[in-house]
Amino acid sequence: MRPLRVDLRGFTVFREPTVIDLTDTDFFALVGPTGSGKSTVLDAICFALYGQVPRWGTKSVANALAPSTAEASVRLIFEAAGIRYAVTRVVRRDGKGRTTTRAAGLQELPAGFDLSLLDSGELPAEALGDVLAGTPTELDTVIVQVVGLPYDQFTKCVLLPQGDFAAFLHARPAERQEILVKLLGLSVYDEIRDRATIVERAAAAKLAASDQLLKDLEAGSGDDVLTAAEDRVAAAQTLAQQMATVLPELREADRRLAEATDGLAAMEAQLGALTGIRPPVDADGIARAAAQAQTVATAAAEAVTAAEEHDQKLRARHTTLGDPAHLSHLLKAYAERSSLRGRRAEMATALGDAKAAHDQAAHVVETAAAQAAEAQAAVIVLREALERAQTADRAASLRPALVAGHSCPVCEQTVAIVPAAPDVPAMRAAREALALGEQRAERAQRARDAQSGTLRSADRALATAEERTHQLDDQLSRLDAVLADAPPAEELRSGLAAIAEAQEEIGTAGAAVSAARERQRAAASRLAAADDKLRRSWLDFDATRDRLSGLGVSGLPAVDRAHLSLAWEALAGWAGSAASTLQTQCDSHRADAAAAQAAKRAAHARITEWFTQAEATLPSVIGQVEIDRAVTITVERATAARDKVVDARAQAEKLRVQRGTVEDERRVAAALAGHLKANNFEAWLLEEALDALVSGASVILRELTSGQYELIHDAREFFVVDHHDAGLRRPVRTLSGGETFQASLALALALADQLATMSHTASLESIMLDEGFGTLDSSTLDTVAATLENLAAQGDRMVGVVTHVAALAERIPVRFEITKDARTARVERVG
Repeated sequence: MRPLRVDLRGFTVFREPTVIDLTDTDFFALVGPTGSGKSTVLDAICFALYGQVPRWGTKSVANALAPSTAEASVRLIFEAAGIRYAVTRVVRRDGKGRTTTRAAGLQELPAGFDLSLLDSGELPAEALGDVLAGTPTELDTVIVQVVGLPYDQFTKCVLLPQGDFAAFLHARPAERQEILVKLLGLSVYDEIRDRATIVERAAAAKLAASDQLLKDLEAGSGDDVLTAAEDRVAAAQTLAQQMATVLPELREADRRLAEATDGLAAMEAQLGALTGIRPPVDADGIARAAAQAQTVATAAAEAVTAAEEHDQKLRARHTTLGDPAHLSHLLKAYAERSSLRGRRAEMATALGDAKAAHDQAAHVVETAAAQAAEAQAAVIVLREALERAQTADRAASLRPALVAGHSCPVCEQTVAIVPAAPDVPAMRAAREALALGEQRAERAQRARDAQSGTLRSADRALATAEERTHQLDDQLSRLDAVLADAPPAEELRSGLAAIAEAQEEIGTAGAAVSAARERQRAAASRLAAADDKLRRSWLDFDATRDRLSGLGVSGLPAVDRAHLSLAWEALAGWAGSAASTLQTQCDSHRADAAAAQAAKRAAHARITEWFTQAEATLPSVIGQVEIDRAVTITVERATAARDKVVDARAQAEKLRVQRGTVEDERRVAAALAGHLKANNFEAWLLEEALDALVSGASVILRELTSGQYELIHDAREFFVVDHHDAGLRRPVRTLSGGETFQASLALALALADQLATMSHTASLESIMLDEGFGTLDSSTLDTVAATLENLAAQGDRMVGVVTHVAALAERIPVRFEITKDARTARVERVG
């Protein structure tokens, strides 16, 4: 698995959309201050693939969300076995604070897909190729097949826990054994041992159940049981043969009995029909009643005809007398015209009074208006007098300042002579006169306004009287036009009286018609009832005669349709004669039925005996179908019982064979559980694993140290062989910091290779080291840097390093510098 591109949005510290492009990168470093988000990039790769991160410690997805962020998404473009894939996971927090995976999917990118298209924004889903997984459950299954490693192995083969292997290198043998069991998953053999114990117990339980079942099968399938079952089958088959001989006899007896019984029933039915023929006692009365009802109905019809003719004559005469509504309308018009003429005379008087009142009001208004105008003119004259007095008073106020020979303060002319002082009481008298004049003018104006209101009321009254007069004149003109050609009122009243008299006669004639029709309906009803009774009597006769005709007895008498009683008497006499003949035939059928019944009882006795001998259940009804069913059931049950015994014997034999197989399985499981319980097995297994691990690590260590060091173990202790010092063997605790890193890295890569061999589809094309290098001295750091450069130079793996050590980062060709502010983390590529 080789990562090519990581797209982050809202993932932990990366709130803003962030892209990390690794497409053309073989050796890179994620650098930045502590807490900036370097390890978060590796977390995002692991989360996109497996939905969990080693550092979180749990499988909860809540840690994926940045604080105050409702949604986070991670998309990883990676390559595995030469094929490129896009894996996406989206996490969302709902309104209640619950965090869930909203979407997850895996797509195989089309060949030659340009990753730069992802920079243009969201692409349609179909543009990313075929969908391999569309839900979190599907993705968790498919991603293991594509990458070739489950989550636990991925975090040991690709995201290497380098610090753990340094501890592994220097651990005591017991601690190393515990670490190796954990990392290599050797605890599976404990699970195999537990499984073998379970299998042994299950096999023992199955053997116990098999023994009990075998005991039961053998008890019910012995030779004596089989012989008895075969005897019952033979007896059932014999019963079937016996029934084949007796059932035809029984069927023949049933046939003869049925024929005799049916014949006797037919004869007895005919005999009963013949002996019950009796003529009705009122046949003559029914015919007479029908004739009388016909006579009454004819008379009633003639009476209806006469009453209807009289009614039609009266109605024809009524049409010549005129329309009573029109005559009533003309009489109403005469009365209305008379009333209007009286009202018109009264209105003429009222109109004259209104005109007189109006003329008087107009005269009073003119007089009041003249008085108001005269008072207003007097006010104008008094105002002019007051103004003259006020002018003289203003000149007097300036007079004390005038000095003969000096200029006037108003006109600036030289004053020749100072005038005498004016009379002050004249202005006071002018004001009082003006006040009295204004009062008289106001009273005159109010009087004029009051008389104007009276005049307006008189105008309205006069207009109303004139309007009503015009309306009455129009109504009288209309009535005069209506009555212009009308007859006199007395003639109209006489015509209406004649019409009323004619209507009364028509009503009397109509009542007579209704009464006649009612009598006709009653007569018709009685006639219908009499005819119906006569018809039903003939129907009864015909039905009786048809019934006797259906008996097959010849010699029925002819029918006289004119006389009901004679027809019945002839039919009853013939029936009595035919009944004596049928009695003799009934006796013969009774004898035949008795003989058939005796034969049937004899057959039943033999059937009962043979069923008893065969120990079979005799049906409650002995008939062809019932006997056949009972015999079939007897044969089938006997055969089934025998087959059950045979099957039990075969099952017992099969069970004996299966028991041997289960016993072998139990012994193997018990032996396996016993072997795996021994401590020496786990020691041997760990020794083999340690041999393979040290052998692979030595090859890698020689490559990392240019052939200087080789790793070996003795008594579960690690040693290095220094080929630059004559092959000196020394403990790994004597290695420097850089050499310890090289040895630890060799062990990590060797273990990664061994874990990868457990999956045939694994593709280990990248390795990520999340390791703190800040505690190394400068020389050791140089060794570590050289080791990583050597590992990257081999070209078979992408190498990524997480570090905040500047000296190490500067020696790596591509660096992704990660910074963080209060809002989000950011990534910038350098190199």
